[in-house]
Amino acid sequence: MYDVILDTLIDSLKLIPFLFVAFLIIELIEHKVKSKDIIKKSGKYGPVIGGLLGLFPQCGFSVLATNLYVTRIITLGTLISIYLSTSDEMLPLLISYNVKASLILKILLIKLIVGILYGFIIDLILRKTRKKDSTTYDICESEHCHCEKGILKSSLVHTFKTVLFVLIVSFILNILLHYEGTAFLSKLFLKNSLFGPFVSSLVGLIPNCASSILITELYLNNAITFGSLLSGLLTGSGVAILVLFKSNKNIKENVSILLLVYSLGVLTGIVIDLISMLI
Repeated sequence: MYDVILDTLIDSLKLIPFLFVAFLIIELIEHKVKSKDIIKKSGKYGPVIGGLLGLFPQCGFSVLATNLYVTRIITLGTLISIYLSTSDEMLPLLISYNVKASLILKILLIKLIVGILYGFIIDLILRKTRKKDSTTYDICESEHCHCEKGILKSSLVHTFKTVLFVLIVSFILNILLHYEGTAFLSKLFLKNSLFGPFVSSLVGLIPNCASSILITELYLNNAITFGSLLSGLLTGSGVAILVLFKSNKNIKENVSILLLVYSLGVLTGIVIDLISMLI
């Protein structure tokens, strides 16, 4: 147990400088990009713009998109494209673990393509016009990230929260791996079954950055397949789902969107695993 605790602490502490630099760069980009204006003016190309913006780590863009959808400024297709492409804490975590750039680009590219594709299909099916609303929204105020006090403090807060979650998740996983082995986690998440994406997509829906950290850690520990990894990351839009249920009074619509995101995550994961088996 002593070795498990020591290894967990050392591995987590090693991530701090990498995470801080990553979040600092992210904060600089997010404060320079006028994302709200870009999304509002995207028109029929909303899923493309949404998918690209969603690739930025953290759930800020998905939260912003949620409010824009609730006020009918953007389409459902654009909202879904942002939800699916949002990577939350996955990207900083992979970079911190020195994962190959080719794998990171592969994950981001798949999430981007999937988000854009599903977004266009949904808009094509619905073809509903959205009326603009004067409602305003402030990501920093909603998420209490203290961005208004400077990107340095915000970066430190994000780094601290992420390291804390990594520490907790890693500790639990290390205990399971130490006493049960990878086989236990693989069995728990149905690694050798096409039903694996059903479980990982469900985990991804947890409205917290811990879900993306858990899914990423499981994949790096070879406990889940690549398809299950994508399933969990596609459904992991951070706290955006919570904001949706809080801001949108149409509960039936909220549940439909939740089920849609879950279904798309599962479907994509199964397809990816099937392709992997055939290649």
